[in-house]
Amino acid sequence: MKVIIQIPCKNEQDMLPVVLSELPTTLPWVDIVEYQVIDDWSTDQTYKIAKSLWVHHVVQFRKNRGLGNAFKAWVTNALLQGADIVVNTDADNQYPWEYIEQLVAPILAGKADIVIGDRNPTKSPHFHRLKKKLQWLWNWVVGSLAWVAMPDAVSGFRAYSKESLLVLNVTSQFSYVIDTIIQAHKKWLQVDRISIHTNPPTRPSRLFDNIFQHIQKSTANIVRVYTMYEPFRIFFLASVPFFLVWWFFIFRFFWLFFTIWSDWNIQSLILAAMLVMVWFNLFSLGVVGDVIAKNRALIEESMTMIKKLSDRRG
Repeated sequence: MKVIIQIPCKNEQDMLPVVLSELPTTLPWVDIVEYQVIDDWSTDQTYKIAKSLWVHHVVQFRKNRGLGNAFKAWVTNALLQGADIVVNTDADNQYPWEYIEQLVAPILAGKADIVIGDRNPTKSPHFHRLKKKLQWLWNWVVGSLAWVAMPDAVSGFRAYSKESLLVLNVTSQFSYVIDTIIQAHKKWLQVDRISIHTNPPTRPSRLFDNIFQHIQKSTANIVRVYTMYEPFRIFFLASVPFFLVWWFFIFRFFWLFFTIWSDWNIQSLILAAMLVMVWFNLFSLGVVGDVIAKNRALIEESMTMIKKLSDRRG
């Protein structure tokens, strides 16, 4: 049983030695514990420091790929190195290392495929009031979409089993955290969580420049990911208001036509025609999207089979 603890870095020359010095070298019921550092186009000495500290695996990107694309690359490398469990932590020392044993325990026991470190964001002393409210909102939305209680959907402190990583296919460039949760629900993976506390922040987030950019990107990511997996539901719900308003105007047209003649007769008919065209187009997009989603699911099944065959041959 091999566990690889991976640390994504971008200009972390100061904190990386601290994080590496605190990571566990052994874990119960685990034969091998290795570290993997991902240098996402750092302009400082992060890569050289990782190599000098004899990190087992160091992956360096020549261009910033974004967290979502980087996640796919470093997971692929971890699987090629024979990882049975991949733990993701941060280079800013936000997550205490002593929770790693608890994080991998449900996977080792066969009770979970993915385990998330729940920071209790609405109670965390390190989050300001606006961030707490936004965290609650994101967690409620993602939990509702995934039909699972998710108190900390955007936590980056996670453990993935090899089986889950072979099934998941991240498509988001911004971040993988929401994408993997929604996919886990759609692919019948068991998601568990443990409660953790966090260390005080050492620097501002580098994933986004400000809270408003975070809102914009997170909202777009949630809508895009869920539309990819539930296109018919999304477009059907979007078409319903147009269909209901169409009924109002068509009823109004016939009522005026059979009672009193009015100049608003023709306008009601024109509006009704426009509304029914919008409704039909949205409904059609849902049907087409559903067919595409089914084809995507078949392609993903083929990709999973190829990954498993490659893993066995390796």
